[in-house]
Amino acid sequence: MTGFLTTHVLDTASGLPAAGMTVDLYCLDDGQREHVVTMVTNGDGRTDSAILPADTFKTGKYELVFQAGAYFSRIEEISFLDDIPIRFGINDPASHYHVPLLVSPFSFSTYRGS
Repeated sequence: MTGFLTTHVLDTASGLPAAGMTVDLYCLDDGQREHVVTMVTNGDGRTDSAILPADTFKTGKYELVFQAGAYFSRIEEISFLDDIPIRFGINDPASHYHVPLLVSPFSFSTYRGS
């Protein structure tokens, strides 16, 4: 079995999924940051497919960058939060890694989901 990486973004201020938020994935290796993919959340606050699907999934250090500032610019011209980087490690090549983001215009939190 091969693992994969997913995310889910919830706008806690509105109580709704954060539809239309851009998310970038980077692979971190020996001080280098390599862009892997850019995706946009759908109406359910999820990407339409795995961010890192089984056929490209491998262990290592990664960074998801959620473009919250652009998302919240619909409310305010300049938002308090801008890009939100979340760095994490993948050490089990057979697991599903889920990195959800709970975000409002002034705060955010994350955890390893299931």
